Amino acid sequence: MGDLPHPASALVAQWGGYLANDRRRSAHTVRAYVGTAHRLIDFLGGYSGEAVEPEALVAVGAADLRAFLAARRGSGLGAASAARELSGVRAFLTYVAEQQGRAPQVPRTRAPRRPKTLPRPAAPDEAMALAEDAGAFASEPWIGARDLSILLLLYGSGLRVSEALSLTARDLPIGETIRVTGKRSKMRVVPVVKAVREAIVEYVRQCPYPIADGAPLFLGARGGPLSADLVRRAVRAARVRLGLPDTLTPHALRHSFATHLLARGADLRSLQELLGHASLSSTQIYTKVDAAHLLDVYRHAHPRA
Repeated sequence: MGDLPHPASALVAQWGGYLANDRRRSAHTVRAYVGTAHRLIDFLGGYSGEAVEPEALVAVGAADLRAFLAARRGSGLGAASAARELSGVRAFLTYVAEQQGRAPQVPRTRAPRRPKTLPRPAAPDEAMALAEDAGAFASEPWIGARDLSILLLLYGSGLRVSEALSLTARDLPIGETIRVTGKRSKMRVVPVVKAVREAIVEYVRQCPYPIADGAPLFLGARGGPLSADLVRRAVRAARVRLGLPDTLTPHALRHSFATHLLARGADLRSLQELLGHASLSSTQIYTKVDAAHLLDVYRHAHPRA
């Protein structure tokens, strides 16, 4: 990459292997993070006019990161994408410090602010970025696999956090559908797409505790039941790293599931069943959310608006 042969680039290849093999990140995530690391090294080389050594990455300061982000924004990168770029840089610099036996001291740089708009569901790429970022920054690989699985269930199947955490070993192996028990003990069947099934299989493979009999599917760090507060905390941290709005909570992923299905032609009755709403009036709120989004798009795009 770039005009200079940077010795630090060898660390990028190692990091890519670590993400793929140890952290079990998706090929898409590995490709995006590796690309970010190469862009950072190329920028630092051009910035200093010298080949970048591994030691130089440990010395990267807040001013360097601000300059990098400014250059990326100047090339047309949007606020959300720049926030994801910053998240990847932080993860890479943390890895580099650990490889050199140093305590990670990644400079604190605020993610670019996103323009304020009407509250809206997460875009599909934002929902996926949130889930993958929460997984990538977990304290241990198996915890990252767990958090990724849970958030993909919320967005991919429209589950409430409590419903995801109520799943047990008896629900394994996860098929194309699962039965969940919602509010008022109302049971429903929801679809589980391939990406979600694969994430759960990987989590079960990595989990250091036995998941058998009636044990909860998703376990805490010490092997006990997982608290919903820990899921919310992981989402909050990922949201800050990515510069996403405060309204993007775990429950908002369920809203996003519903709104995206509605936008793609799902009828309200089917949506009511998938969400486990007792009445159709509870489901009709999503038509208002979708209308608000369309109005916002119109106001920003129509020359007469």
